[in-house]
Amino acid sequence: MSKYNKITEEPSHYDSLEHMETHAILENMNAEDKKVAAAVELTIPQISKLVDALAERFDRGGRLFYIGAGTSGRLGILDASEIPPTFGMPHDRVIGIIAGGDSAIRKAVEGAEDDTQQAWKDLAVHQPTENDTVIGIAASGTTPYVLGGVSAAKNSGLLTGCITNNPGSPLTMAVEIPIAINVGPEFVTGSTRMKSGTSQKLVLNMISTALMIRIGRVKGNKMVNMQLSNKKLVDRGTRYLVEALGIPYDEAERLLQLHGSVKRAIDAYEK
Repeated sequence: MSKYNKITEEPSHYDSLEHMETHAILENMNAEDKKVAAAVELTIPQISKLVDALAERFDRGGRLFYIGAGTSGRLGILDASEIPPTFGMPHDRVIGIIAGGDSAIRKAVEGAEDDTQQAWKDLAVHQPTENDTVIGIAASGTTPYVLGGVSAAKNSGLLTGCITNNPGSPLTMAVEIPIAINVGPEFVTGSTRMKSGTSQKLVLNMISTALMIRIGRVKGNKMVNMQLSNKKLVDRGTRYLVEALGIPYDEAERLLQLHGSVKRAIDAYEK
């Protein structure tokens, strides 16, 4: 028998959902969602501890790996994929890995999450070092793919953390810095794509954004290293320069196009 309370499997506070009017369904879902930010707030000390330890390794050339299955794996990939365009980092510094490989991003791969050996095999392709960090994401805290991956990573000297929604679960015991967010039972019993997934996304936002700020990828409150991949972002970068340097829009746009990023344009202008 399990020694911890599987909150993610507890019955919903609501019943007879199929008899609810649409407005009532949405109101009740929203009432549950309001609990998520407060639950995340309670974990800030652990998030802070993880970010500080991660930043030290990142400054030494380390990388951040997210591993997960299903919704949790997809959320890790989503967060990792947004780092290059938002902060101008290379694609190989923050990497999301999902059980079943990239095909599992769109379509579930049967049995992929039950393999305790595969996560480390997937990580080994990237030749991990002791400067790297692995964060396992699993609402249940019992996913074999994630447990096997973080255990192997820890044994190999990597920093390990986790994001889970079951305090006291095996995953929290397997890593050095656990983040356990108790959001309570889901509106649809056991559907962890709901509040649990939302809480994981909030924490992932916090980890990666705080990390990027810590390593100097933000100036003031601006994304000065963002990739200028479309007209909207070129306009945003130009307006950043107008504000920062007090120059006309046309001159700011010329500087931005010349130097390729807001940060490089500011550095060149201020020399």
